[in-house]
Amino acid sequence: MGYHKRLRIVSGILKDKGSFVKTTLSTKRHKASTRRVILRATTHGSSVPPSDHRIAAVIGLGHGSRFTACTCIQAVMDRLHRTKDSSVALKCLYTIHNIINKGSFILKDQLAVYPSSGGRNFLNLSTFRDGSDSETCDMSAWVRWYAGILEQNLMVSRILGYHLNSPRSKNEIIGFLNSDLLKELDVLVNFADHLGNVPADSLYLQRKSLVHEIVRLVSEDYRSVQREIFVRVTELGARMASLSWSECTEFLSCINRFEGCKDRIAVLLVNRNRNDDLWGLIKETKANLVAAIEKKENKGKMVVVATADNESNNLTRFSQLFRLAPSGRWVEF
Repeated sequence: MGYHKRLRIVSGILKDKGSFVKTTLSTKRHKASTRRVILRATTHGSSVPPSDHRIAAVIGLGHGSRFTACTCIQAVMDRLHRTKDSSVALKCLYTIHNIINKGSFILKDQLAVYPSSGGRNFLNLSTFRDGSDSETCDMSAWVRWYAGILEQNLMVSRILGYHLNSPRSKNEIIGFLNSDLLKELDVLVNFADHLGNVPADSLYLQRKSLVHEIVRLVSEDYRSVQREIFVRVTELGARMASLSWSECTEFLSCINRFEGCKDRIAVLLVNRNRNDDLWGLIKETKANLVAAIEKKENKGKMVVVATADNESNNLTRFSQLFRLAPSGRWVEF
């Protein structure tokens, strides 16, 4: 380990100790104790994920009052947006991910505010960069990617109306409008699309236990996304005959986008979550969709030709019955 790296680690540890002292001296005891829980889960100095008991302590904050839950989310977000350390940022995002997966309704509710409305869950890390050395630059790419994954996760929950780890019954979507199912399919494919944007040049960082654990959690999310996509593709496929031309083209666009993610996702997950049944369904549905769209287009052309023929016949009949007088008016022969 180089001198500068050791110096950076020591500096980070000292910063954590200073933050602990600050919370200890704070007159706002309740907020201070909550912030200490977050600090312990997101310390400087290592690329090891927060221990189970540290995560459990954070999750436990959601079993109290709404004020405590709000303070918890605020503390995590403040820690995330103030740090310039890539490992700390990843630990904050990992903590948020666990809140999404295991947190109480109150904790999740604090994360459920849509970003464009100014909610504190707007991660906004697209420009994050830790330029301490080449490795932290690569880690920064993982921070940006992981933040995007969590934002997509929250977006999926908002559109579907439930979190990925609490799936809806397959029978519940039968009464949904085509437009609703297409909207849900679109946001699910968006998740897969962003997953495929993994920093492929720094996959070596998976040897770090923190990054390895992050990939494991994201892989579980993707398994849930695949399940939700399967249900919607199956339902929309059963309705194909009743879909309009525009709905068919939108459906096909989603399928094409999802197919385009497959190889990029495989770079990260390799043979995990292959789900051959899903890809078999995608292939079959795409072929049926292409045929259905061609049939609808040909039918539309026939209608246009028939309409043109009718108009031509009507014009011919009109010219046989009427003539244009010098006055400019049509009169009967």
